[in-house]
Amino acid sequence: MTDSESIDRPYAAFPVRIGVQVQPQHAQYADIRRTVAAAEEIGVDVAFNWDHFYPLSGEPEGLHFECWTMLAAWAEATERIQFGALVTCNSYRNPDLLADMARTVDHISDGRLIFGIGSGWFEKDYDEYGYEFGTAGGRLDALGEALPRIEQRWAKLNPLPTRDIPVLIGGGGEKKTLKLVAKHANIWHGFGDAETLAHKHAVLDEHCKTIGRDSGEIERSVAVSKPPEEVAKSLLDVGTRLFTIHSSGPDYDLGLLREWVAWRDEMNAK
Repeated sequence: MTDSESIDRPYAAFPVRIGVQVQPQHAQYADIRRTVAAAEEIGVDVAFNWDHFYPLSGEPEGLHFECWTMLAAWAEATERIQFGALVTCNSYRNPDLLADMARTVDHISDGRLIFGIGSGWFEKDYDEYGYEFGTAGGRLDALGEALPRIEQRWAKLNPLPTRDIPVLIGGGGEKKTLKLVAKHANIWHGFGDAETLAHKHAVLDEHCKTIGRDSGEIERSVAVSKPPEEVAKSLLDVGTRLFTIHSSGPDYDLGLLREWVAWRDEMNAK
């Protein structure tokens, strides 16, 4: 990292990290568990699942498992990696209950949970499980109301969380979502190419400036689906430091993940 990068993008000081989203669809749990163990053995930094009730691709009524009960199992099944949901849907659980669930998984894992959360979007989940879908703006407002409640509940629980649980917020809305990131998050997770992310980073930086927060405190994360030689440099140059590859059942191919882990090791050795 150059001096100018350090000044312009203080979040570029974070080390490069690699995540994998093990999508809990079209596979039995034993296959999911083996995949998470394999990812930890490969050297991944973070393993994510997602918070949905039905597959997002392939057979819409295919095999699928619930998010948070799985995270509790991962807390016992892994030893080193951080893990979490990419991302929890705020609509599906009372915020105080969700805070308690996260605190419990934090303790089970001895402080390795990342608390990923977003406003929700998959209408089938809502319809099938009886949640009110509402509007995108209304769901974001509900997320804005839930985050302080979650933080307040963490401060009341006995025992307290093992540490300040890192909060990841996913979503790119510039007027609401990124304001919530500036106020509450340790990690922002977005999507898009380097040009798109650079713009979003700048918007987030401005929101941080408005509330007097150091934008360098927020790690920048992105989903990637191409080999590192094709996209890594451009994403790295705009300050992205956590790169997450997705893998779906039933096969859970981790070949691309291995490439990104090797690239991470090369970058962090410089």
